[in-house]
Amino acid sequence: MIESYIKNLRVSMKSKSKISLTLFIIMSIMFIILIANILFNFRTYGIQSVENKAKAVAETIKHSLTSHMVNGVIDNRELFLSQIKKLGNIDEIWLARAPAVIKQFGEGFNNEIARDEIDTYVINTGIERSVVEDSIFGRSSYRITIPYVGRKQGKINCLQCHDSQEGETLGAISIAMSVDDIKDIGMKTVANTVLIAFILVCFILLFVNRLIGPFLTIFDSIKVVMQKAQEGNYSYRIEDAKGKESKEVAKWINGHLEKLQTTLDDIESKISDFLVHQKNLHQDPLIDVKRTVSRLSDIYRFRKTIEHDERTDEVYERLAFILREKFQLNDFNFIEADTTHKNTKIVYVEKEIHCEAHEGCRADRTNTIVDSCQFHNMCDKFNHGTNKKYICIPYSISNDMDFIVSFVAESQAEYDCLKDCVPYIQDYIEVAKPEIVSKNLMAMLEKSARTDALTGLFNRKYLEESIAKIVSQSKRSSVSYGILMADIDFFKMVNDTYGHDIGDEAIKIIAQTLIENTRDSDVVIRYGGEEFIVLLYNCDDKYIKEVAEKIRVAFSKKQIPVGNASITKTISIGASIFPTHTDSFWQCVKYADIALYNAKDTGRNKVVVFDKSLLKEGEMEESY
Repeated sequence: MIESYIKNLRVSMKSKSKISLTLFIIMSIMFIILIANILFNFRTYGIQSVENKAKAVAETIKHSLTSHMVNGVIDNRELFLSQIKKLGNIDEIWLARAPAVIKQFGEGFNNEIARDEIDTYVINTGIERSVVEDSIFGRSSYRITIPYVGRKQGKINCLQCHDSQEGETLGAISIAMSVDDIKDIGMKTVANTVLIAFILVCFILLFVNRLIGPFLTIFDSIKVVMQKAQEGNYSYRIEDAKGKESKEVAKWINGHLEKLQTTLDDIESKISDFLVHQKNLHQDPLIDVKRTVSRLSDIYRFRKTIEHDERTDEVYERLAFILREKFQLNDFNFIEADTTHKNTKIVYVEKEIHCEAHEGCRADRTNTIVDSCQFHNMCDKFNHGTNKKYICIPYSISNDMDFIVSFVAESQAEYDCLKDCVPYIQDYIEVAKPEIVSKNLMAMLEKSARTDALTGLFNRKYLEESIAKIVSQSKRSSVSYGILMADIDFFKMVNDTYGHDIGDEAIKIIAQTLIENTRDSDVVIRYGGEEFIVLLYNCDDKYIKEVAEKIRVAFSKKQIPVGNASITKTISIGASIFPTHTDSFWQCVKYADIALYNAKDTGRNKVVVFDKSLLKEGEMEESY
């Protein structure tokens, strides 16, 4: 804070110096212009005054010489001129005769001829001429030369005495006057003006500094604080406010900055509760908060969407969509690992399968990230012939399930991009975890509700829920279903003789026999007790007999262990075909049951296909 204060103070002093210097320069320029204008006007006025005086003296001399000439005392002109010269500021007076007058009367006293080019010019042209010789540090003078023109009109006829023409210049009168007194007065005036201006400038600078100093100080502090805030640092405060207004402004700004910093710090501390990975990309908390809120919004929408999905594979589809569209990934697999039964399976493939995950997954086994760039051929289950880079990341979903995401990259650039995305992908996987667990649990519960616990086969509830689908499919595709009703012969004797454990073992063996001798498209159901139903998909009379016989023979050969020995049992099977025998599914099940009882009544260990002749007299074909 001390360093910050010193820095702010330096900046503030710099701003004050700038403003003071700017004001000083502006006022100096103004005063220089003012002084220059005073000097110019003073000089012009002084020269004009001297000129008027010189012209008056020259005219006086001109008329006086004319009077002397008329009165015949022209020879006394030197005395007259010396008297005139004694007037104030007159340095010199001289006369210059024109060539015609010199020819007629001679050069006169003291060589009254043209002394310089000015005299010559005035005599030749008859035009008045004045010259100012100005020097800043030396003497300054004003010189005027006026012509004396011969006239014959008026009271005095100059041509009576001079052999000249009308309007011809007879001579010139030159007067040189000092202007040093005027210059001295001007210099004193300028000096006084400069002194007054300097005092005024100092007063204005002092007044401005006292008046706007506090505002400049807080302005500079605000500038520093805002600059740091622009860079993402909101810890700077205004420390050196002076004056009531400045202190109020500093209090407001510091209060807002304090609330902003506290809020940002609180948000940053809470982010880890929602996001696994939070990286400051811009070093500006506000921008990072904006991006974080955007991420949280995307993750929230993803979570709300998968909450309404019914199955785990739908969640995987949503997650794959995020990886494709948001992170621009196009080659990845999802793998489920059952940690209890030690088996793995690939549950989603985006592009192609790159490894033999079903034979064991290194990421699941080691519970660590498997990165091909750390060690070549790191996983022996991956197809390394493609020279692709891969990262397999395990996530613990529950106590008995791990979820592995296998990413594959074609190039180093794609791999680097993938590495940057992995922390953000984890946020979506963390959100998906509870949904995967809950949907797997629901699937397990549904399977448990529809599955026989002893054999693992579907139970009667499953059959009841599947009837509508089976009937609809049969009608839509014209597909027949064969219905086998199987029952172990003298099963009660097994339970009574050997116990229920041996009876349960017999039921497991018949279940295994039914599965081994049917297709994947067929459905095996434990209907109740020792009774089983087999639904044979797309079945006819010939096929149903073949399958039933195969099952009967196969079971009769099965050994049921009883301690150190074993026994064999037989089964009886009744069969019917839906919708050949009836378009009511449950009625067809009833027909298979009738055929089964016929097989038992006629000797057991046999297969009987339903025929209407098996119906007893008066038995109605009603729904079961």
